[in-house]
Amino acid sequence: MFSIIGIVVVFGCIVAGYLMEHGNLRVLLQPAELIIIGGAAAGTVLISNPLHILKQIMGGVGGVFGASPYTRQRYVESLKMMYELLQKARKEGLVSLESDIEEPEKSPLFSKYKDFVKNHHVRDFVCDTMRMAVSGGVEVFDLDQMLDGDMEVHHHGAEQPVAALSTMADSLPGLGIVAAVLGVVITMGALGGPPEEIGHKVAAALVGTFLGILLCYGLVGPMAARMGKNAEEEHAFLLVMRVVMVAFLKGVAPIMAVEIGRRVVPGHVRPSFKEVEQACRSGSATAAAPAAEAEAAATAPAAG
Repeated sequence: MFSIIGIVVVFGCIVAGYLMEHGNLRVLLQPAELIIIGGAAAGTVLISNPLHILKQIMGGVGGVFGASPYTRQRYVESLKMMYELLQKARKEGLVSLESDIEEPEKSPLFSKYKDFVKNHHVRDFVCDTMRMAVSGGVEVFDLDQMLDGDMEVHHHGAEQPVAALSTMADSLPGLGIVAAVLGVVITMGALGGPPEEIGHKVAAALVGTFLGILLCYGLVGPMAARMGKNAEEEHAFLLVMRVVMVAFLKGVAPIMAVEIGRRVVPGHVRPSFKEVEQACRSGSATAAAPAAEAEAAATAPAAG
């Protein structure tokens, strides 16, 4: 939402200032210049990047115009989910998690958290880690090192489309100059003609430089920066999951492991201690209710 507002502000203020100086908007409408600059920029991206990065660029550009999925409420729900998972492991043993982590889509525990199941990066990160813990044979320190490497590889992959889009943004001013030079070449061929025609061609050539610089610093560059911030947010979310799991596997109680994870949440979306505690306690109370009812039903005939 804010990205769209920002684009409107950038282009709106430029057009408004141009009109205040009594500029003619029709002069800025140069489809040929856009084709030269935009087509050449797209070509440079195709030349320098493999298919999987091109797909990531398209997906990342779509994410620029949406809201961040890693909100305060998302963190509360995720910490609550981890508490329920770790509490189950503590009461019933790590082996009891096998059915949940093998098929998270069918797990009664995970199925309550749709965002977790949909995000295959986070889902696999948690489930694969707990799968290693269930199988045993790996020290907690070694497991933590493995998670660090996993996060580094994932973050590197998330930064590649950002770097590709940034490179495209850096090329736009130069491609604008290319379009301007071509316009000058056309103008040289029209020398001797009417002054109005020559003036129009010179203006069209200068528009090429204008568009290249504007698209670089006013659109594509900021979009690449926003994609980079989205990648950082996902990295921070994975770090919270990692800290919670490692703390539990070191022997920390589930509620304390969740608190350790809460302290790693970025400050602008970090929930309070009470928010997380109430969410965890309400979840455990809800889970305990059916068991209490079953126990009461089982003891009722004996009492009679």
